[in-house]
Amino acid sequence: MFFKKKPVIVEAIRWLGTVKSLCEMETFLGDGPQVDFTENPPPMFIETLEGRMRAETGDWIIKGVRDEFYPCKPDIFEITYEAV
Repeated sequence: MFFKKKPVIVEAIRWLGTVKSLCEMETFLGDGPQVDFTENPPPMFIETLEGRMRAETGDWIIKGVRDEFYPCKPDIFEITYEAV
């Protein structure tokens, strides 16, 4: 059997690895993300339904249909989503 994903509009912002981007993430996520600025580029760690996940600089952070958050690699994001 084959299935087609239902069209769903999601909110997403891109983690850019900067202090400004961290401020935007804190506003978006509501619960403070953790960033390891000792690494270059700095990864960000967020709580998801599956537990703590690592987002690399350049990854998109998506707010899902149940207000859950998860990271998405840029190439997968570009294939799956388009701006509305």
